[in-house]
Amino acid sequence: MEDVDRIKKDLEEQTRLAEERLERLKYLQADFDNYRKWSEKEKTAIIALANENLIKDLLVILDDFDRALPSLQAEENREGMGMVYRKLLKILGEYGLIPIECVGKKFDPNLHEALCREECDREPGVILEDFGKGYQLRSKVIRPSKVKIAEHVSRKEGEENG
Repeated sequence: MEDVDRIKKDLEEQTRLAEERLERLKYLQADFDNYRKWSEKEKTAIIALANENLIKDLLVILDDFDRALPSLQAEENREGMGMVYRKLLKILGEYGLIPIECVGKKFDPNLHEALCREECDREPGVILEDFGKGYQLRSKVIRPSKVKIAEHVSRKEGEENG
């Protein structure tokens, strides 16, 4: 009888140890899974940052194309240069680069940088001119558009009557 009690006691102890170790294993597995997810997220963030830096550097080339293409009206290379420019825009677009359209739209300080204002009859805050093209990389603004915005003309009482 004592042997049976001792064996039962040993079995209970071994069962408890097995359950403890199983629980520790589950925690380790969960920790490893969390680490794997964190590592994957970190890797994605590093790649995105590297892409962002490269694309920012390439924006200078896009600016050069924007300035050069209008001056090549009579040049025979204009069409080829235009093709290279469109191809570059397409490739950068596949990586998430989006030009910020702004002329005629309402000024948004998250997308635009106001360089000056002009008094006119248009609605206040409407963008009149784009001095420097802005870009977004997916949803992040990597360079705001540099713009001129409309300002309401304030007429004084004596001006209306001449």
